[in-house]
Amino acid sequence: MKYIVIIGDGMSDYPLDELNGKTPLEYANIPNMDKIAKLGKCGLTNNVIDKYNPGSDVANMSIFGFDPDKYYTARGPLEAGNYDVKTSENDIIFRCNTISNKDGILYDFNASHISSEEAEILLNDLNKYFTEKYPDFKGKFYPGISYRHIFIYSAESDKISDELCSFETFPPHDILDEPIDKYTNWDSEYSKLIKKIMMESYEFLSNHPVNKAREDKGLNPANMVWLWSQGVVPKFDPFTSLYGIKAAVITGVDLLKGIANYGKIDVIDVPGATAYFDTDYVAKGQYAIDNIDDYDLIFVHIEAPDEAGHAKNVEEKVKAIESIDKYILGPIWEYLDENYDEYKIAVLPDHPTPIPVGTHTRDDIPQAIYTKGGKADNVKSYTESNIAKGSLKKEPGYKLVNRLINDD
Repeated sequence: MKYIVIIGDGMSDYPLDELNGKTPLEYANIPNMDKIAKLGKCGLTNNVIDKYNPGSDVANMSIFGFDPDKYYTARGPLEAGNYDVKTSENDIIFRCNTISNKDGILYDFNASHISSEEAEILLNDLNKYFTEKYPDFKGKFYPGISYRHIFIYSAESDKISDELCSFETFPPHDILDEPIDKYTNWDSEYSKLIKKIMMESYEFLSNHPVNKAREDKGLNPANMVWLWSQGVVPKFDPFTSLYGIKAAVITGVDLLKGIANYGKIDVIDVPGATAYFDTDYVAKGQYAIDNIDDYDLIFVHIEAPDEAGHAKNVEEKVKAIESIDKYILGPIWEYLDENYDEYKIAVLPDHPTPIPVGTHTRDDIPQAIYTKGGKADNVKSYTESNIAKGSLKKEPGYKLVNRLINDD
């Protein structure tokens, strides 16, 4: 038995005036997803239980089969799982965005999708700045992809570690066009230190040549770092120990690679997987096909619909959904049908990223599972409203892998 899970990040949405009252899934030309819905079993699920923010961290942990209540510590540590960094038990890991600060307002959480090369220069220079100015500085920035990075602060005691983990930080994509001071109004000693680091980064980066060049090109400057979702390194059980099968993931996002690394799920790197609108859909589909013989289950994750939701870009969201259907789901399904007598394909978002909201919500998401030779719900099409009419009982998101393995 082979299993494929297609994750269209943030794919589900609300009805939009721009699409004549349809959601992007209802509007898009997605014959393969529609066929999955008609020939498979369908139903709503939710990958984020109420105690957590509806982020991609908890949502994708759930899809990968890891119960957030057992394994989740924070988003920063999950991303660090894809960095070659040695950490101690008192190291506190933050997710770090390179953002745009304009007159004290957080007006761009990704600085016009800064390139990885530019961001690396900025963060390396920021490390030099802090270590030269403060020789005993306990923190370090680690460049990642585009605007997504990590910051590690080495706490000297459990007390400091606990304090660094105890104050609330906020995802920058949730507080666009809001005053920065409103969301950094912390009062403990080490929370104030974190704010000082963020604000001092603004002083240094505002005059950096990379940002001056970006502004000359009409791009938003990455003139500040935003530190959030901090915690310690989690301890995962290996995926194979939990489920008895071998799995791999295809993604362009460090967060998902980090989760996979902690859970001993192999990461299949795909050239051209950018985690943005320009990601190579064809390559993602082909790499899944090329590797399916070596694995029982492959997760194929596509970030582009989520990025379109954050950008409130209807055209790009529809385009991304159609590309997933045409270049990833279609070819993979055709290959499986020609080469395997037993296989299952699941299609689902991790969470909604609705265009009107511009960020994640905790609404239920549509899930469809096709089993070759299996029972069908005859759901008309893969849409939010139609999938809800299917026969699948709603279960916590982290039970998906069990459902794939054990359900008929």
